[in-house]
Amino acid sequence: MRHQDKHLENLNSEDELLKDFKLSRSRIMYIEDKSEGLEGEARIGRVYFSKTGKTLYYRGMRFQSLKGAGFKANYFETETGDEYWISGPRKDQHNRLYGGNDGVKIDEDIVDEYYKLID
Repeated sequence: MRHQDKHLENLNSEDELLKDFKLSRSRIMYIEDKSEGLEGEARIGRVYFSKTGKTLYYRGMRFQSLKGAGFKANYFETETGDEYWISGPRKDQHNRLYGGNDGVKIDEDIVDEYYKLID
């Protein structure tokens, strides 16, 4: 994701931020950047939910629902306004809008858990 690199530069502050999140309010999700077209950079990683469930957090980014107003996107990143598609990963691994999983990266910290989930 193009904005992700900016957020990953300061891993120490992210580690501090993650202490505020609870694993019980997290889920492995598919996250695709739709800001530059129908198929963008995509990842599968652990997404954390706010207490109300209205805000999602992933690697230093904060997302809120487009409430049905997006075109092939369901969330926007609050800092940039960029649109994303965020959903549960599919067991058949065809996460992309037009099928397949080409170029989708899986975060290293959830690889084992992800493969158990889709198995």
